[in-house]
Amino acid sequence: MNDKNRRRLDRQFDKIERMAPPAQRVLAFLRRPGVRLIRVPLGILLVLGGIFSFLPVLGLWMLPVGLLLLAIDLPFLRGPVNWSIVRGQRRWTTWRRSRRKF
Repeated sequence: MNDKNRRRLDRQFDKIERMAPPAQRVLAFLRRPGVRLIRVPLGILLVLGGIFSFLPVLGLWMLPVGLLLLAIDLPFLRGPVNWSIVRGQRRWTTWRRSRRKF
């Protein structure tokens, strides 16, 4: 099960890299195994920034990115993060399709 969640997480990162080419180099660097000492604190800071998204500089986008980074190193987060991302993408697609009808 853990290997399945790891592959699914890798596919989510690949999808993000395709959607946001400027972030491709940064994500490729952060996904390397030897960068754990940078990735974990950065993930924690992004999650905290997402929680305080009501402040002007911080945004809600920080929360899922931080959780994705933490899920690389914390296997117990992989399943819930994968599920949330896939579910969120499906809801977003459904919502956008329903808005096009008008």
